[in-house]
Amino acid sequence: MTHARGALTIAAGAAALLLSACGSSTDGVAKPGTTTSAETTTTAASATASTAASATSGSSTAPVPAGDVTKPGTKLKVGERAVVPFKYGTQKTGTIAITVNEIEEGANADLVKFGDKAKGITPVYIRVTVENVGGTDLAHSSLSLRALGPDGKGTGVIISGDTDQCESETAGRDFTTVGAKYETCVLQGVREGTKAGAASYNNGDGYDKSPLVWEN
Repeated sequence: MTHARGALTIAAGAAALLLSACGSSTDGVAKPGTTTSAETTTTAASATASTAASATSGSSTAPVPAGDVTKPGTKLKVGERAVVPFKYGTQKTGTIAITVNEIEEGANADLVKFGDKAKGITPVYIRVTVENVGGTDLAHSSLSLRALGPDGKGTGVIISGDTDQCESETAGRDFTTVGAKYETCVLQGVREGTKAGAASYNNGDGYDKSPLVWEN
């Protein structure tokens, strides 16, 4: 995986921001001649065996079907896994599984590098495991999640970057096969005196209107 240290920006406003995811061939010369029945049978059997071997080889390298994706609007508990279609940039698409492992509140002192802009803000750390389910090339992609308040709405805090307690990671160059995984932490924030009640995923494919929500 790759450590992604973004620009450190922070603001408090009316709306929250979603962070910103061998073989070889032989050439021959045809010669006229006759073919016996035995030769014909042997050739046909060899061709059948070759075709079967090719089919077996092809099936072993084909991407594993992604299976059913999690319906937009689904509510999950922290620790539960959701499968979603995923697009990163203009060319990379696939299917991933997202597991929110923890939604943790930090201390205002964790935001010291943000300076005075962090006054009155409590950091929220959303710790996540991301898995490649479809087996397509999603190397160097990243994931965005959003913290929600107890009322299920945005927290009113815009924050991006990371801290020593919450380091953002992107997928490694080997995030190209079924079962490949990486872990990351998404930094969010709430106003001091309030709590983060949940985390949501709202990227496209119906999730923009009906996000997935993980609750503590």
